[in-house]
Amino acid sequence: MINPHNSGPTLATEIRNAKRAGSVDSFDIWWLGQSGFLIQWNKKCLLFDPYLSDSLTKKYANTNKPHERISELVIDPQLLDCIDVVTSSHNHTDHLDAETLIPLFQINPNIQFVIPEANRSFVVDRVKCAPDFPIGLNDGEMKVVNDFTFHGVPAAHNEIEHDAEGRCKFMGYVVKFGKFSIYHSGDTLWYADMVKILKPFQVDVAFLPINGNDPARGVAGNLNCQEAALLGKEINARLVIPHHYDLFKFNTADVKEFERGASEVDLSFRTIKLGEQISR
Repeated sequence: MINPHNSGPTLATEIRNAKRAGSVDSFDIWWLGQSGFLIQWNKKCLLFDPYLSDSLTKKYANTNKPHERISELVIDPQLLDCIDVVTSSHNHTDHLDAETLIPLFQINPNIQFVIPEANRSFVVDRVKCAPDFPIGLNDGEMKVVNDFTFHGVPAAHNEIEHDAEGRCKFMGYVVKFGKFSIYHSGDTLWYADMVKILKPFQVDVAFLPINGNDPARGVAGNLNCQEAALLGKEINARLVIPHHYDLFKFNTADVKEFERGASEVDLSFRTIKLGEQISR
């Protein structure tokens, strides 16, 4: 079992202290596992796609697709009492987890929740919130949410899918704040025009999945290690941080392979430990 670099109440205190000392000239990043990243900038906390429970392990116990954890839970969501904005990029449970989000909503009464507009009915049913509570976004659309400017971009998981009204069901988010621009991919494969869409944003930090696309797993796939490195290079990201690995035994990747691929294409990258804080 992989032990976090920092976790639990100690991590919660570190996040609160960083928020109290927030600056417009830098921001902090923590990896909370799978695709969950916490950003602190200017005394605001943005939490991308948190999965902070064992709901999938319980759901798939005694099935042919066990979700066996290989890393410890980083933090209980009830300890994250300083979150201003949280996202879900799509409806899969490791990106839209009721056992994570409902406690977050309870402990953060003023939190704002960004989702793909196409998923509103599903989201409302899963997390038991008011229908007008989530802030819906579509690809090509921009919205300002608590000092963060969100730009919706498509994600292909495994394909770019739209609802009957033409709205994306799987999304990534480019978020601008102050002088910074970050890209959280959600879950995605490489698709046509991806570089064309992302490159103009001049991304400072890109959070990209590396677990690949193996049909034998029985789940939708992602960029693999080499693809993530090459995509980061093609969009001129100033830094790439890998995600979507080291959570479930059946659906992970060797991050060292990503590191080798990034070095081969001269890409600036950083592999973050679970619960580790870095600053930009």
